[in-house]
Formats: sequence, C-alpha cells, structure tokens
Amino acid sequence: MYVYIVECKDGTLYTGYTVDIKNRIKMHNNGSGAKYTRGRQPVNLRYVEPCFDKSTALKREKQIKKLNRKQKETLIASVCLLSL
Repeated sequence: MYVYIVECKDGTLYTGYTVDIKNRIKMHNNGSGAKYTRGRQPVNLRYVEPCFDKSTALKREKQIKKLNRKQKETLIASVCLLSL
C-alpha cells in the first residue's frame, strides 16, 4: 500500500492511497480516478510513502489530509531532499 500526493493542473494537491501507484496515476490522468481530480488533469506525482497495510495507509492519508498546504509542501520537499 502507498499513500501519495499529486499536484493537479490547477495547482491543488490531492492525497490518496493505493496498492498500485503507477496505475492509480494513470487513472487520475484519464479521468477514472478520484472525483476531485476529474477535470484537473494532468496530475503529477509529488510524494509517495509506502505503508505496511491498508489500515496504516488510511490512517496516514487522514493525517496528511489534515495538513495545510505549507505543511504538505514541507513533507514533499523533505522526501525530495532525501532522494538527492
């Protein structure tokens, strides 16, 4: 399971969870993903966090959704820095 953040065409951030990140991004971009992302394509993957199971992913998704924009950007930036 993964928790992820995508940036939509309009600049908004959407947080979700999935078992197949590549397929989920394709779904968002072809209009069959979350209702929120329909009409906001293309989306770009900004953050991915692996989770042990669905329960953990749902809890983490909820935590991230409670963050404000600045906090989400900080989370995204922290991962980018680690991957350099």
